[in-house]
Amino acid sequence: MSKQKPTILVVNDDGITAPGIKVLLEEMQSLGKIIVVAPDSPQSGMGHAITIGKPLRIEPVTIYPDVEMYKCSGTPVDCVKLAVNKIFKGRKPDLCVSGINHGLNNSINVLYSGTMSAAVEGAIESIPSIGFSYDDHTFDADFENCRPFVREIASQVLKNGIQFGTLLNVNFPQGTIKGVKVCRQADAKWAEEFDERMDPYNRPYYWLTGKFVLNDRGEDTDVWALNHGFASLVPTQFDMTAHHAIPQLNSWSFDVK
Repeated sequence: MSKQKPTILVVNDDGITAPGIKVLLEEMQSLGKIIVVAPDSPQSGMGHAITIGKPLRIEPVTIYPDVEMYKCSGTPVDCVKLAVNKIFKGRKPDLCVSGINHGLNNSINVLYSGTMSAAVEGAIESIPSIGFSYDDHTFDADFENCRPFVREIASQVLKNGIQFGTLLNVNFPQGTIKGVKVCRQADAKWAEEFDERMDPYNRPYYWLTGKFVLNDRGEDTDVWALNHGFASLVPTQFDMTAHHAIPQLNSWSFDVK
């Protein structure tokens, strides 16, 4: 009796027609039965936003032969929620993969990323989940060097599982990839600036700009790994409790009279 193929939910934030999701679904096809649910338009930088106050729509689409695909009017997180509740009808897929994102989601970017938030939602639903991102923002990015690593990392998750509450954040550098480094998230942030311009009615409007500031010189971080030609793999969690701070806070006196 043959073993049933695992079911794999494929999502992203760049939209259902993005080249990155095509590469991801192609690699997942070798591992199991895939279902794609992705936004009908780009949703980068949406974080863990969900749609409330307006209806959501999900429609089947035919883009690639023999691939079950649905476009969703909502956010990446909406896509996962609708997939679990309406496409899988409460059954949990064996794996949720998000990406491949056009652009890195390393260090602080994980908080803003729609790609990673979709994977986080998968983990909240108790689905082993991975977010994949690549250091190229262009539409025609070349993902070929990423393919074997995407397939191998997903295979390892299907084989070994992931502890509940944990998911994987995987980022790929451009060029030859030397291997995979298990890392911690680097201490870095965006120093934002806003470029002020004037519209034809002489009213100001703003474009977000800024630069990436790295405050971490450790050689065990995702930034270090990517800068040295390795794919970074960061185990990530959605429990945002700062457990180390609890003893200090318990020493405070909240004597309200």
